Amino acid sequence: MIRDASDDWTPRHRLTSTTSLLDIIEIPPRLVGRDDEIRTLRALVTAARNRAGGALVVRGEPGIGKTSLLHAATARLPGVRVIRVDGYEAESAIAFAALHRLVVPLRAYEEALPAAQLAALRTATGSAEGPPPDRFLVGLGLLGLLDVAAGDQPIVCAVDDAHWLDPESLEVLAFVARRLQAESLAIILAARDDDAVGARTAGVPVLQLEGLDRNAALALLTASVPQTLDPLAAAAIVAATGGNPLALVDLSRDLDAAELAAIGLADDPVPIGRTLESHYVHQVRRSGEESQRWMLVAAAGSSADTEVVLRAARALGIPASAADGAEAAGLVVLGSTVRFRHPLVRSAAYTSASGAERRRVHAALSSAAAELGLTELEAVHAAKATLGTDPAVADRLEQAADRAGERGGFASRASVLTRAVELTPAGPDRVRRQVAAAEAALAAGAAHVAYELLAGIDRSALDPVLSGRVIAVETALAIFVPEGTRIVHASELMLRAAELFHGRDLEREQLALVRAFEYAMPPERLMEGVTLDELGRRLTAGSELSEGTVSTVLRGLGAHILLPYADAVPLMRRAVDALASIDDADALQLGTISVALTTALWDAPARHAHLVRCAAAARERGSLHVLDTVLWILSLVEVNGGSPRRSGEYVEHVRELRRAIGYDAENVVNVAYLAWQGAPREQVEAIAEGAGALGFGGVQASAASGLAARALAEGAYAEAYALLKPLVDDPYLQVTPLQYPDFVEAAVRSGRPADAAPFVALLAASADANGSPWNRGVSERSRALVAANDDAEVHYRAAISALDGAGVDLEIARAHLLYGEWLRRSRRRREAREHLATAAEAFEQMDASAFAARARAELDAAGGSVRTSAPGQAVHLTAQESTVARLAASGRTNAEIGATLFISPNTVDYHLRKVFQKLAITSRRQLADRLDALRYGQSIASSPAHSRRSVSADSGLPAR
Repeated sequence: MIRDASDDWTPRHRLTSTTSLLDIIEIPPRLVGRDDEIRTLRALVTAARNRAGGALVVRGEPGIGKTSLLHAATARLPGVRVIRVDGYEAESAIAFAALHRLVVPLRAYEEALPAAQLAALRTATGSAEGPPPDRFLVGLGLLGLLDVAAGDQPIVCAVDDAHWLDPESLEVLAFVARRLQAESLAIILAARDDDAVGARTAGVPVLQLEGLDRNAALALLTASVPQTLDPLAAAAIVAATGGNPLALVDLSRDLDAAELAAIGLADDPVPIGRTLESHYVHQVRRSGEESQRWMLVAAAGSSADTEVVLRAARALGIPASAADGAEAAGLVVLGSTVRFRHPLVRSAAYTSASGAERRRVHAALSSAAAELGLTELEAVHAAKATLGTDPAVADRLEQAADRAGERGGFASRASVLTRAVELTPAGPDRVRRQVAAAEAALAAGAAHVAYELLAGIDRSALDPVLSGRVIAVETALAIFVPEGTRIVHASELMLRAAELFHGRDLEREQLALVRAFEYAMPPERLMEGVTLDELGRRLTAGSELSEGTVSTVLRGLGAHILLPYADAVPLMRRAVDALASIDDADALQLGTISVALTTALWDAPARHAHLVRCAAAARERGSLHVLDTVLWILSLVEVNGGSPRRSGEYVEHVRELRRAIGYDAENVVNVAYLAWQGAPREQVEAIAEGAGALGFGGVQASAASGLAARALAEGAYAEAYALLKPLVDDPYLQVTPLQYPDFVEAAVRSGRPADAAPFVALLAASADANGSPWNRGVSERSRALVAANDDAEVHYRAAISALDGAGVDLEIARAHLLYGEWLRRSRRRREAREHLATAAEAFEQMDASAFAARARAELDAAGGSVRTSAPGQAVHLTAQESTVARLAASGRTNAEIGATLFISPNTVDYHLRKVFQKLAITSRRQLADRLDALRYGQSIASSPAHSRRSVSADSGLPAR
């Protein structure tokens, strides 16, 4: 509902299609005791006028003054468009119901949205059909829509009773609230203290309303009581009510001085909710039988559609005059919606009726909703009208749940299916719905709900396919919500699920096998319940069940585990090629499996391309959880031959993404990156030990590898050897071969060349098999370390030649470093300075500080010095500024950049203005050259980053 804030506000008038409860409640000209809170909200609105968007959640107990504060903050705002969207309990299980009401009056601005966002928004609100959109893509669409509309006039979106919003709408609004930066937009959400609301709005600033202070409460009470009240009794009442404004006003109006004094003399604080509700129950009953019946219908039918209530009341034989009686009593206000004076009045009207009366009313409401074509509302009321089980009503609820899922409303789907389960007699349909509800809860990210649903399933009633689906949900929860050490059994569990699917559901079986491999990666050597050989045999057997991409991938993974490396290479290459041809939907399912295969093939460009493509697909579809995983993987792989600086940038991207989702961003830690950046060894080891205790063996190995690399840089070769020896003695798939070059260096430099020899041979053999320049380069570098002095140079030169352009910046820099050191010791100081300077500059650019220090020391010993940057190049761009700048330099528009980074075009413009100021430029035409000069991302100038459709530019990821 939209109302121009400049309109005069007249209390106690009927609601129209452009007003809400905020417009008719009686609010004192000045809210007593709320000056600070009003200033806070007014500051938020003022900032929005000045293109500094922001949001706030106003929280507090019933009667504390949230609605009054909302009105006081949004009344009389000339030139500002106020959009009000209130929550209704009857709509709280209908996915995106509140969002639909919000976007209807903004339809004129929809065509300005990118196609993907527009399609997501229309599908979510039921105005178009399409694949279920991710709720975060819907959120980006809403952000864009409000941003465009706010270009005409600043907008304040005020949401009362947010605890009654459907979960999808609340999550979308919270997403938008977290992304506000440079928009003429403010969002204010008012809600009761509620854990679910707190979880969904995490990351949005909170204004917690408490009771009025003693002086303000006494002033309000004195002004509200018609008769003189003893000062001691007044002080006691204030203390007893905790300064709750509604309690002070309403109780003082309807109780005499003696009754008020009795409340004030109670030993304990008054339980405000119960006291007020009891008070309102008395008022409801005093309004007359017909008015009480009518209010029961209105309370049970709480929604934005008054016609449903009116039809149900007529069907129940309630005269229209009954509504007037309720309004005359000051308990409701009539208009395009029916609003109660306060939610506690509605609760009183509902709870004062018997269970049979409530069910009769819900049945009438269900029939009325059916007449109006409101099928989901019909099902909701039919369920509330049912006592015991009813298969027909359960079927209708399941259909409503399916419609919610089709719009991307998985939280609502889980909620509605849970109610359908309650109405379903014991049998196959009941357990099937329980499993589907748990899957929907998992898809919605509601892990605790999924756990509760799984706990209620009778496992003995499950057929094999349902049993497999239960295992899949349980295992996914173990991966994403680690508890105990269940993750070490994840691969075993997915193999069990695949066995249950075998011969019954081929698609689920093969996907379960893919997950079995994926879930073997986090625990690595800590995996229990199945050996790698057993896993490989199951993957290979699964690949023979059909032809297609998944079969090819399974065949490649099985070969990776079981076959000699040279025999596995062709099958792994075919799997990588197959993954390159999948569409975006499949990329979200299978894309990250490419990491294992491309790493095993030492193919850094293909690995990067696959991950960037998967990231782009996730961004396009708004799948932020998949994007989070991909960005995290990119951070991990960058410390293996890539660039520690880019690894750190990916960590920052993950943190920013988690802030957008509402998750804790401060605990995002790449332990290997920490080691590279010089974090104390004790800190790195403590993190690794904690991860290992949860079953994340991969984190332990990564920490050891990172610490070993730092030890090599610092010349602590014996320490590096000790860290790496346990890893190379117990190799793990594609992970450990990347550590062979470091082990060779550690072994040779610590006086153990014989220990290095077998690994030099392994590197040479794998390079012969895969033809990878990366593999060939580190192989030649390792051969140089073990070669006789006269033979070393040819291998160093071959290493540099192979690594040039291989996409592994760190590896070529280390080759220059080792060759420069060798040249210096061979008394070829001029040549040494050239290679050492190249290494030092490269290490500086990629934030490899320990190796940079080693290179500078060697260069100094060779009589050289590091070339200093030109004046004015010491410019710091934040991670988001750097990304926006790269995308703008590639030719992307503000709208395209915003869609990529989940921010509004105005926020893009805000960041670009800051970038221009920092870089001392005035146009986008200068941007690419200035970035090249600064060398943000060492290979920006030599990569296709300037092309409008380069891979890195399209993904919003650090250029390579």
